[in-house]
Amino acid sequence: MTSAYLGGCSSVYDQRCLDGKVWYIKLRWLWWELVLPHDLGCLFTVVETLVEGIRSTLEISSRGFQVNKPSTKAIQSPDGDIIDCVMFHQQPAFDHPLLKGHKLLNAPKSPREHNQTRILSDNFQLWSLSGETCPEGTIPIRRTKEQEILRASSINKLRRKFNIIQKDTVSNGHEYAIGTVTGDAFYGAKATINVWAPHVETNPPEFSLAQIWIVAGTFGTDLNSIEVGWQVYPAMYGDSQPRLFIFWTYALGAVQTSTSLALGAAISPTSIYNGQQFEINLMISKDPTNGNWLLKFGSNFNEEIGYWPSSLFTHLNDKATMIQFGGEIVNKKSTGSHTSTQMGSGHFAEEGFGKASYFKNLQVMDSNRNLISLPNLQVDADNQNCYNIQAGTNDDMGNYFYYGGPGKNDKCP
Repeated sequence: MTSAYLGGCSSVYDQRCLDGKVWYIKLRWLWWELVLPHDLGCLFTVVETLVEGIRSTLEISSRGFQVNKPSTKAIQSPDGDIIDCVMFHQQPAFDHPLLKGHKLLNAPKSPREHNQTRILSDNFQLWSLSGETCPEGTIPIRRTKEQEILRASSINKLRRKFNIIQKDTVSNGHEYAIGTVTGDAFYGAKATINVWAPHVETNPPEFSLAQIWIVAGTFGTDLNSIEVGWQVYPAMYGDSQPRLFIFWTYALGAVQTSTSLALGAAISPTSIYNGQQFEINLMISKDPTNGNWLLKFGSNFNEEIGYWPSSLFTHLNDKATMIQFGGEIVNKKSTGSHTSTQMGSGHFAEEGFGKASYFKNLQVMDSNRNLISLPNLQVDADNQNCYNIQAGTNDDMGNYFYYGGPGKNDKCP
């Protein structure tokens, strides 16, 4: 265990440390990592990074919130992460202006479940394997490191929204293998998601993820989405481990209630090619009593991770009109060749169980809050020579699909 504080202020990017200590660390890091290994031609990049960092600092300060909050206890994870035990009412969500004075709600109603799924373990985060827990009244929050904020360079990038698939638009390097369900009204979705640790290119920085999208509104500036799954993003986290994430992991608004899971923390174990498979169960559902969107996990979805208050949304405050499941990577190669960043297991869908990554037991929630089989699942992949997807239905896996691929290969040069 390590102390949560150093020298009277947080050892991470805390409002109390914006007086010079953090900028000394940033300047020192920039000098040793960017300037000295190269020539002075990179000085412009250094200055640009500093300007973005200063801008993000001013934005953080003006918004009046801290990336890391004071903790009552700090837990050291084997992977180097520090998990801070933060009082529930002091979590970053309550810095959102729409949530001032927000109170913890009573336990929400559970939906009527169909086809319960099996999971290898409900205790799937590396930091918690030692058995150490946070005290009563606190929640575990992964401590954000100075280097992560520096890599992100601005608060806007920290909160950057991952693209939602819209056909006939420029992908900006994002490639997908996804299943989509559209309709008049959905009030939730669930999936069992196979977890892997795909290879992800770091120069330039890329990511690979598997997630559920809950969507409403119109594409463009008036789109609401909730996104939940696992993600490998070395440029953000500094390693290649799959991590539990939600859209808004780094931003305000999503209220955490779980005392056993930390958003952004590493998932362990992961699946082994032609060996044991590891999977997590995730469900998002709209509470009929207050309109909040709830996030649950576990074999029987019996533990709540948290919720998104309905007041945060302009369209999802009512219902969702599209549900998506699947994988996404970003390809930033500018040389004409495709990235070797993998999606899923890094193997194509046709290899099947134990080799290809999968989503299974897919269901959506109707207006009666019943979980039902997918009415009109459409699967698609942007470039099937790089990543593909194959769907099916059976008694063991319900509605399912295999997906993924290696990226660059003989057919995807």
